[in-house]
This record gives sequence, C-alpha cells and structure tokens, in this order.
Amino acid sequence: MKASGDSRWRGMGLAALAFALALALTAGLRFGAVGIDLAGIVAALRGDAEPAVATIVRDLRLPRVVLAALVGGSLALAGATFQALLRNPLAEPYVLGVSSGAAVGAVAAIAAGWTAAAAWSLPAAAFLGALGAILLVLRIGTRVGGGLDVRVLLLAGVVAGTFFNACILLLLAFQETDAFRAAMFWMMGSLSGAGWASVALMASAAAVSLVVLLGLARSFDLLAVGEETAVHLGARVDRVRTTAYLVASLLTAAAVVAAGGIGFVGLVVPHAVRMTWGGDHRFLLPASFLAGAAFLPLADLFARLVVAPGELPLGVVTAFVGVPFFVWLLRRRTVGEPA
Repeated sequence: MKASGDSRWRGMGLAALAFALALALTAGLRFGAVGIDLAGIVAALRGDAEPAVATIVRDLRLPRVVLAALVGGSLALAGATFQALLRNPLAEPYVLGVSSGAAVGAVAAIAAGWTAAAAWSLPAAAFLGALGAILLVLRIGTRVGGGLDVRVLLLAGVVAGTFFNACILLLLAFQETDAFRAAMFWMMGSLSGAGWASVALMASAAAVSLVVLLGLARSFDLLAVGEETAVHLGARVDRVRTTAYLVASLLTAAAVVAAGGIGFVGLVVPHAVRMTWGGDHRFLLPASFLAGAAFLPLADLFARLVVAPGELPLGVVTAFVGVPFFVWLLRRRTVGEPA
C-alpha cells in the first residue's frame, strides 16, 4: 500500500511539474517588450497572425523559451547526477571545472577577435575548452588506484577550476572595454542568441543524456547506500561513475555553450525535488529535468522584463532567486517542517 501511495504521489508530482513547464513556456511567449495575448500566440503558431506578431512569436520568443527549458532541465539533470556521483547534495554541474574550461575557450575566442569573423567560433571554442576540462579532470581522477575515485575527482575539479579561472583573469586583464564586457556578459549567462540550431543540438544532448542516466538510476540508489553495498548488489561502480561523469559533464558543456554560465539551477532544483519527493533516482532525475525546465524560462522572462527593453544577465537572476530559495529550503528542514 505504501509503495502504491508513493507512486501515486510521485506521479502527481510529475504531472504538476509538467503543468508548471507548460505555464512557464506560455508566459515566456506571452510577455515581453510587446505583449501578445493567447489568441495571438495560437494564430502565430498556426501561421495566421500578422507578420510582426508571427516574427516575434515564432522567430524570437519560441526558440528562446524552448532553449531556456532545455538548458534549465539539462543543468538540473546534471546537478542531480553529480550529487549522486559525489554523494554530496551540495554538488552542482560546475563543481568539476566544466564551466571554467568553457569560459577559457569563449574568452580566448573573444580576445582573439574570432567572434567578429565567424559567429560559430565562440560556441566552438567554448565546447573545446569544456571538453579539455572534462578530459583533464577525468585523467587526474583515474590516476589513483586505476579507478574513478570520487574524492580525487572532486579535488581535481576544484584544482582545474581554479587554474582555468586564473587563465580567464589573465586573458581579461589585457582586453579593451568592449571585449571585456562581451566576455563578462557571456560568463554571466544569456539566451539572447537563441536559435533553432542551438535548440536542436541541446534537445539531442538532453534526450540522449536523460535516457542514459535513467538507465543508471538503480545504481545511483545503490551508491547512496554505500559503495561496498552497491558492489555486493551487482552495481559495476567504476563503470557507473565513469559513464555518469562523462554524460553529465558533456550535458553541462552543451548547456554552457548554448547559454553561458548560469549558476544555481543545478544545485537548487534537484535539492528542492529531493526534499519534496525523496531521493529515488528513477523519479528524481526526470522530476529534476522538468523542474529545471520550468524554472529557467521564468527566470529568463524576469531578466527580460525588469530592465526592458534591455535585459539582465541570466546568471545574475538565477543567483538572486536561487540563494534565498535555497536558504529557505534549508531553514524548513532545520526546523523540522515537512519538505
């Protein structure tokens, strides 16, 4: 009876998160510098609207809100994976240096002036930087004992992140004002360059990653009990760790390439889901994806509206929202209220 009740409760949770995602996407299409009612949105999607409305909805807002949902869901999914991998609820997607590596590549492209010659050079450089960080941390993490030691992996990520941050500061120290501002704005996150090509790439990465990580959900549950117990119950710990690290890191790299450095989504969202519905990863992983996918379009909407017609860096908004929300969650748990 209890298992049936838990399944019903979690099914309702997934339905509620899916509904929240639908509302977030609708709000992202509805509001902006030019308000468009629901009838106008439907007409634009059907191709029956005025040209100006159709352009705003289909060419500007729709790819942006869809990309926001994919990036938010991917960061939350990667965060839940890293928390399982490192057995630490405070882990997040950038803890192993992926974001810093991507930022080195992006800042180097801006500093070299490549972005003026070819728009694709910045995401390409950011991805190469992220890939270099992933391989570096993985190599360091597997040097001790021949397996993937999570303690060494975490230390390697911190050291690599510190080194990459120093490289970023060194590059920025020699930049003119315009290049400096462009680099800083990219590192703080933005969806202003959203397009259907980035949506397609992000959707492919998210779909493949979700399928692979859901296949590891039982192993994540076993690792939460203890490594020795997981081994005795049939989990291939080293393979699980390596696969989870590579998939979550590549997913994080894709999100950073698409939208820059957006913090706190991968920390706050899976933690909130875990405190609300428990730590069963068969539920936690898809629920974290849906919650992150609902959260980021709303944060992006706020970033667009608060200083319209300009916009705030998205990472600033997620930090301002994420920090007090996270403190509130911890306070609720400390005083013993139901999460």
